[in-house]
Amino acid sequence: MISALVDSFKITDLRRRIIFTLALIAVFRVGTFIPTPGIDAAALTEYFQKMEGTIIGFLNLFSGGAFENFSIFALGIMPYISASIIIQLLTVVIPYLEKLSKEGEVGRKRITQYTRYGTIVLSLIQSTGLSFWMQSIQGSDGASIVYNPGLSFHLMSVITLTSGTTFIMWLGEQITERGIGNGISLIIFAGIIAGMPGAIANTIKSLYTGEMNIFTVLFIVILMIAVTAAVIIMLLGQRKIMVQYAKKIVGRKVYGGQSTHIPLLINQAGVIPVIFASSILAFPSTIGTFFGKGNATISTILSYLERGKPVYSLVYVSAIIFFTYFYTAVIFNPTDVADNMRKYGGFVPGIRPGKPTADYIEKVLGRITLVGAVFLALIALLPDLLISWAKVSFYFGGTALLIVIGVGLDTIKQVESHLLMRHYEGFMKKGKMRGRR
Repeated sequence: MISALVDSFKITDLRRRIIFTLALIAVFRVGTFIPTPGIDAAALTEYFQKMEGTIIGFLNLFSGGAFENFSIFALGIMPYISASIIIQLLTVVIPYLEKLSKEGEVGRKRITQYTRYGTIVLSLIQSTGLSFWMQSIQGSDGASIVYNPGLSFHLMSVITLTSGTTFIMWLGEQITERGIGNGISLIIFAGIIAGMPGAIANTIKSLYTGEMNIFTVLFIVILMIAVTAAVIIMLLGQRKIMVQYAKKIVGRKVYGGQSTHIPLLINQAGVIPVIFASSILAFPSTIGTFFGKGNATISTILSYLERGKPVYSLVYVSAIIFFTYFYTAVIFNPTDVADNMRKYGGFVPGIRPGKPTADYIEKVLGRITLVGAVFLALIALLPDLLISWAKVSFYFGGTALLIVIGVGLDTIKQVESHLLMRHYEGFMKKGKMRGRR
């Protein structure tokens, strides 16, 4: 692997792409520490410590700590992700967008433009709500954490936060186009990885203070290695459906007749189901924090939905499984696959073309999706299980773990493709990285 990294910097084009990517990620990280003017930072930090475990902590994860600092990148890339998901869902129900999605590069550019517009609209809405919320927060002394509340603060916050999200979106697109890997994913990746040194420092501190012993630390290290290996296997896991193409004789030449396969990923939906489920379950605690003070009924309901409680875990697992099937159905259509196979003379051995083939693919996809959904649920619950059973804090778990490994695999695959194209060895001596898509 070290030799492959060295070879990566020997190729001029690849070296420029890697340096360009690292430079833009550095710009993003610097921006997370530039605060939005007009906020008492110390009072805000104290407030966020009380809000741990709500949707605020979830948003802070995707912004790389920028939300907690209320920096110019406080909204992070979540508006873009939300706009992308909305556009994807609308593509299924709006014929015009469905037609655009099938028009190749031109249609893709048009959909990307709509996603940008949607990102700006969502950023304006979220930044407006965030500015009013910030103005309502009171510090320990009872005073507002905003130095000069009023219309000027709202306008400044909306313009700053919307511009920050737009700039992050532009950074991600530039990385995708001129760098290496998927820019948006790498920005989220960088934000999550940024918290790793602090987690390691806290572990070392706990070891010195006696809160954790050496055996607990070894257990965490071994568990991290085992879980990482399992996630890699599941993210790359495929179920291959064999496809045979009929022979066609045109003049003296014979076309077709070859065999191929349709690779069905065990986890077609990626990390999206975990993100959806986490967002939904974070809302009750957040709403209760804002409006449930002094209300016994709301307090009782929220007590059942606390992280680590059986009801929370059951609802969380159910939501992940539901969204896994839902999102897989959105992004993968067995009927379209079967129709395309029939157009080019392809068929699954032993299955009739057309609807029987679509039913067969859907049946296989449903079975492997269940395996992927259950695995996602287990990984998502891992931190809570360790905290409740073993009293061990596990930094890389759930959404963070899946994103870090998934983005890492995709980026390594792109670097390896550049190396192999120029007759260098990849990261693996035997074989090569297999794509997730």
